[in-house]
Amino acid sequence: MAVLKFRIYFEEDDSIYRDVAIKHTQTFLQLQQVILKAYEFDNKHQATFYRSNDNWQRGREISLAPYDKPYKVAPLLMENTAIGTEIKDPNQKFIYVYDFVKNWTFLVELIGVSKEESSKIDYPAMIKSEGIAPSQYGTKGIAGDKLTEMEEKYDLKAGTEGFGTEGGDSDDEEDLEEKGEEAEEGQDDEA
Repeated sequence: MAVLKFRIYFEEDDSIYRDVAIKHTQTFLQLQQVILKAYEFDNKHQATFYRSNDNWQRGREISLAPYDKPYKVAPLLMENTAIGTEIKDPNQKFIYVYDFVKNWTFLVELIGVSKEESSKIDYPAMIKSEGIAPSQYGTKGIAGDKLTEMEEKYDLKAGTEGFGTEGGDSDDEEDLEEKGEEAEEGQDDEA
């Protein structure tokens, strides 16, 4: 049985991606579920896949449900459509849109086909993760709890011994003022 390996890029930053492996007989609904899990999104919103070409133009729609919008061609349904039936070339691409209000868009690209499935993997499965996923509903990630944890661990808010605070010490300012006055007096004496 063929195993398809897809790379799912976050559209706004292609350095953020997830690789997933899925059997060719599994459905687009199962592909959607593994994408949402890989990006830590919930499963509460409308979604659709579009068959795409090399230029990422949207083609035939494979939808979670038929939505109240005009279609040129009736969409295929995710739960009834096996992924293998929509693979038309070895570099097949799809566009996945989730939550039509927020319009989360992911670029899905076939990057490999294997004839052997692994007994160690429960398909579909995420097999590689690169970059910090965007937060579905707000801020998360390294700027949140991790940064606070680092501040507490290393006491980043306290001054460090041997280093002054920005602008220097007040003693240094007084020394500079005295030197400036002495220089001015020296100039007066010469005149």
